[in-house]
Amino acid sequence: MAGLTPRFPGITMQTSAQGRTALKSEEGEVLKAYRDVAGNWTIGVGLTAASGVVKPVASMVITAEQSDALLTEALRKNYEPAVEMAMTVTEGAITRPAQNEFDAGVSFHFNTGSIAKASWVKLWKERSGRFNIRLAFTAWSKAGGKVLPSLKARREREFAMLMDGIYYRAAEPVPAPNQLWAQWGIKLSSAEIRAVFEGLTTLGYQPGDGSVPTLTSVTAFQRAHDLTPDGIIGRATLSTLQRALDARKKATLPVAAVVAVPAAVASGVTEQIAAIPHSDTAAIALAVLWLAQHLWSYRDIAAASLAPTFPRIAAYLRSF
Repeated sequence: MAGLTPRFPGITMQTSAQGRTALKSEEGEVLKAYRDVAGNWTIGVGLTAASGVVKPVASMVITAEQSDALLTEALRKNYEPAVEMAMTVTEGAITRPAQNEFDAGVSFHFNTGSIAKASWVKLWKERSGRFNIRLAFTAWSKAGGKVLPSLKARREREFAMLMDGIYYRAAEPVPAPNQLWAQWGIKLSSAEIRAVFEGLTTLGYQPGDGSVPTLTSVTAFQRAHDLTPDGIIGRATLSTLQRALDARKKATLPVAAVVAVPAAVASGVTEQIAAIPHSDTAAIALAVLWLAQHLWSYRDIAAASLAPTFPRIAAYLRSF
């Protein structure tokens, strides 16, 4: 890694084929560019422009081979050197991690970016006991101060890889969707599955009441948001669903004079502005500025609402 002086000669370790398969199943792999929850264009195995190996843009499509090559480059540039340095014992004879240990470290670092400061690494290098290592390892299961079931499950899988050489797949190979039901592209907890059903229902899609949403509801959502309409509920669909829900939740104008009416982007916001007394010029100006900023932040979601009536405007909003 640029700017770092190795504490030992040579950065040589690479993620194994098993490790790469496990990493892809954890992260998901998407061949058409999509926006992550934060709005960053993303492609392949969760790669944004910050990866330094690709600059995803609207409508970008890559092949599976290109995705694999980009992952290799990202691992060699951003992850493998840091993991090898952090997990190599340098006191006395230099001892590098075993392959399964290295692969677990790469998966952890790819997700957290924190291999250099994670306390479990020191405990693992000191062989401080399985219980202590597991406690420190699985502590990295929080987001926003809350333990997420999906992250906790991922840490358990990575811990099994680290300590026992067990390579769990986070999701089984995705079969082609049948005529009735969509397919899960990555493994989700029961709570997350319920959230997907609730989210689709909130946005006006009818996912049904089975163990997986209906194919028609998922492909309708995917088409509306310019995703590949394959009926596979993977990283791109889940990220876009969360953005659509976030946009809806944040669509109430922060003006005291406004009647608080929950609304989705490009639906109901103008009614809120109209509710402001016409004499309150400052409030109207603030509302217009807020609307412009909100539409810009969620322009991809706004495009989904505008596409049926204003396809050219929707295409423009999706173009950058």
